[in-house]
Amino acid sequence: MALTDIRIGPRDEAAISAAADAFRAAFGARFQTGEAIRRQHAHTTTYIPPQLPDGVLFAERADDVKRAVGICAAHRVPIVPFGTGSSLEGQVNAPNGGFSIDFSGMNRVLEVNAEDLDCTVEPGITREELNAYLRDTGLFFPIDPGANASIGGMASTRASGTNAVRYGTMKDNVLALTAVTATGEEIRTARRARKTSAGYDLTRLLVGAEGTLGILTSVTLRLQGIPEVIAGGVCGFPTLKDACSAVIMTIQLGIPVARIELLNALQIKACNAYSGLALPEQPTLFVEFHGNEASVKLQSEQFGEVTAECGGGDFQWTSDAAERARLWKARHDVYWAAKGLRPGHAVIATDACVPISRLADCVAETETDIEAHGLLAPIVGHAGDGNFHVSLVFDDKDPGEVEKAEDFIARLAARALAMDGTCTGEHGVGQGKRGFLAAELGGSVDVMRQIKRALDPDNILNPGKIFSLD
Repeated sequence: MALTDIRIGPRDEAAISAAADAFRAAFGARFQTGEAIRRQHAHTTTYIPPQLPDGVLFAERADDVKRAVGICAAHRVPIVPFGTGSSLEGQVNAPNGGFSIDFSGMNRVLEVNAEDLDCTVEPGITREELNAYLRDTGLFFPIDPGANASIGGMASTRASGTNAVRYGTMKDNVLALTAVTATGEEIRTARRARKTSAGYDLTRLLVGAEGTLGILTSVTLRLQGIPEVIAGGVCGFPTLKDACSAVIMTIQLGIPVARIELLNALQIKACNAYSGLALPEQPTLFVEFHGNEASVKLQSEQFGEVTAECGGGDFQWTSDAAERARLWKARHDVYWAAKGLRPGHAVIATDACVPISRLADCVAETETDIEAHGLLAPIVGHAGDGNFHVSLVFDDKDPGEVEKAEDFIARLAARALAMDGTCTGEHGVGQGKRGFLAAELGGSVDVMRQIKRALDPDNILNPGKIFSLD
């Protein structure tokens, strides 16, 4: 699974040059070709080597996107959408050059329908910007992948995060999209109705397509009311199996937990050092409940009974906003905490997802694998839906360590598939997980290729991602 030089065929230098001239004529100074700008738009929080575009367009409106795609279509040149660059599997790389389209200038809230609990936004707005805008309405958008990602990027990778156990993932919270197809035409996939039986579900087709079938220009989202009371807490356990048993029992009993995160002992050690916590270094659950005062108190008490039955320590919870914020800030900073275990080295953040009944087995086997191969890799998981992440700390300049890291990722994917899970629960496929898709989905990948060829026959929309066309 060598990722040192992912290419998808020869570059057409003449076509790229002609398209660049057309971009300059159409967009003026909003089209940039400086190396520093191009390098920024190949940046991802992954070790996959950057592959730079030949230019970057800073889009301001949907018409810019249509015009840009039209130029690329005419010259058969690739175009790659860019949100904030927080993708983890090389989704924003340009393996054959072409042009990156930066959506940071398309960050407006187009419409809020408070009575219908929905809103429509441009793809460049980040989840934090959206929730700041919504705060006075009493509503919020619940999907929280940790990074302050753009809504367009979150939809394109089918992101989820810590709140998914209660609120679902992006596929559950996107009601409709507008997108520009490979011909430069803007289409609308659905209306705002909460359900429809009208034709193919193009919304779900584009959510998770990583920009390979269309480039998003607006996203209509489902919203939630801001809870009256939010309470959270932590509970440690003697073993991973005990912690996972508590998760399974919580879900089976129908306790409406909003977040339930599993951190293994090494991850707790890293968080203690980086975030100034003082938790016992043992498998630990971070949990949160949303509701009114009475319901949150009841849920917390019920969860405390579950943890006691499963051998957990005292469950200490609080509704104090500052204390909860400190706890979840530590959870969201696990990547940086992992880097602190071996300063100056790189981190691969990879993920897998299995049925929750197999979570304990999968995490335990992964810990054994890590120890057997002398790796440094703390684990954190969205335990409520069986998704967990491994932050593998390694020397990305040492070919031997790179090979060991890639071999570990391959074993993790195979382990998850053997348990009827998936090679990626929420990071997407991009370039990094392409090699595992056939083992997971078999002939379905050929169906995906047929769809890609039908909608993008010249392969200009974010080529080289998810699967090869060979």
